[in-house]
Amino acid sequence: MSKRRKNAYRVDRGTGLIEPALLCPSPNQDDRPQGCEPELIVIHGISLPPGHFGGPEIEQLFTNRLDWDAHPYFQEIRGIQVSSHLLIRRDGTVVQFVPLHRRAWHAGESRFRGRSRCNDFSLGIELEGTDEVRYTAIQYRRLEAVIRAICAAYPAISSRCIAGHCDISPGRKSDPGPAFDWLRLYDGLAK
Repeated sequence: MSKRRKNAYRVDRGTGLIEPALLCPSPNQDDRPQGCEPELIVIHGISLPPGHFGGPEIEQLFTNRLDWDAHPYFQEIRGIQVSSHLLIRRDGTVVQFVPLHRRAWHAGESRFRGRSRCNDFSLGIELEGTDEVRYTAIQYRRLEAVIRAICAAYPAISSRCIAGHCDISPGRKSDPGPAFDWLRLYDGLAK
């Protein structure tokens, strides 16, 4: 089986699910505004606690099951209810929290090309990482494959409609940070 075939993903427009991805449903979602389709992909970076990888805390946060007392940092985010459509772990595992046709709570106060409330018209993809630690090769390959599948399912999204959380919430957010190689992503999507 070729590498491209092995890394292929597909979006089921009826369910809004990406296959194959692990499903971990988040309650932190709701309906998009009437007639609003995804037009933007927002790339995020996350690690919980900051700088720690591989634990269950991201899934716990997005499903409102995080033990706020388990780490001092969690006091800073205590009680927040957030989610993302997808998470790509450092080992390349893709986890889906919210169906693509629904609104995930990932962008917060945000603006893209003059439009506010980016959650209404965007898809959030979290990469397990930090602003300072390079993302892994497998994360880039999975991200490219997922973006290709999303663009095939939602033609309003193109490579010109991909932004970092830092781009839509400048001054408030810095992720995916300088460790994220935008040229690598765009070169991979161009292949």
